This record gives sequence, structure tokens and C-alpha cells, in this order.
Amino acid sequence: MADDSSAANVGLRYAQALFDLATDEKNVAAVEKDLQSLKAAIADSKELRTLIGSPTFSADDKGKGLVALGAKARFNMTTLKFLGLLASNGRAAALPHVIDAYARLSAAARGAVSAEVTTAVPLTAAQAKGVAAALRQSLGKDPEITTRVDPALLGGIKVKVGSRLFDASLKSKLDSLKFALKRA
Repeated sequence: MADDSSAANVGLRYAQALFDLATDEKNVAAVEKDLQSLKAAIADSKELRTLIGSPTFSADDKGKGLVALGAKARFNMTTLKFLGLLASNGRAAALPHVIDAYARLSAAARGAVSAEVTTAVPLTAAQAKGVAAALRQSLGKDPEITTRVDPALLGGIKVKVGSRLFDASLKSKLDSLKFALKRA
């Protein structure tokens, strides 16, 4: 857990530096679009996850791989340079944290609230609309929602807004029940 916290802190520092640079160059939205594309690619590709996370690949190899992927996807030059720098500094494994932190910084700059919704099965359009409406009412702002599917939840929903987590998943309820039974 400490390793994940450390990676998140590193990710936030790099995201802040990238956000500041993108703001100066007036291409915050383009960099955010690139990073969201990269996030989807990481989620879809086991090979890409292995490349950025495995210590068996050198920083140079990670940088070449990330920059080649970005060039093929026609990423903004700021994004490409950043990916190379991140890898050359040996921080490619923090990339998912950088992407999430950058999205939060960008949303905050727009006055929006970023929310991550995790469910056991994909949400229907009606369910997604209902979740967005509930978050809008609760937060007082329009949420920018990213969704994730995690079958391990078994059912229910988890919503993360900033550092706050609302967990109404069946898995957490069963874990609580198991803990209560152990104490009895």
C-alpha cells in the first residue's frame, strides 16, 4: 500500500508539472485527450501494462515504446516529450497515476468535478444518467464521470470523488459481515 501511495505522490508531482507546461503552451485539452487515449490503451493492452510496469525493460526501452505509441496515435508534441521524460527518469510505472492526477487538475481548472464510478457490470445509459444526476445533486456541480467495471465487486457501486469514496458494493458489505461474524 505504501508503494501505491508513493506512486500516487510521484504521479501527482509529474501531473502538476505537465499541467503547468500544458497551461503555458495553451494545450491542456489536447494533452488531456492524449492521456485519456493512453489510459484506454493501457486498460486494453496487457503488453503495454507489462512494458510500463516491468523492471525487466530499461527506461530507454520504455521511453521508446511510449513515444512510438504516442507518435502513431498522433499525440501532441508536449505529450510525446513528457512520455519520453517520464520514462527516462524511471517513472513509467507511475503513468496511470499521472493520467488520473492530470484529469483531476484539468477538471478543477474547468470548475468541474471528476468522479470515478466502478460497478460489477457495465452501466446502462439510464443508470449512467441516474448516477450523473445523483452526483450533480450531491456535489452541486456537473460531474465528469469515468466508469470502470470490476467483476470482483459482485454487485452495487463504488464512487470516488477526489479522496472521498462511497462504497455500496456487495463485496464490501459481505466483507463487513464477515468481519462482524469473526468478532462475535
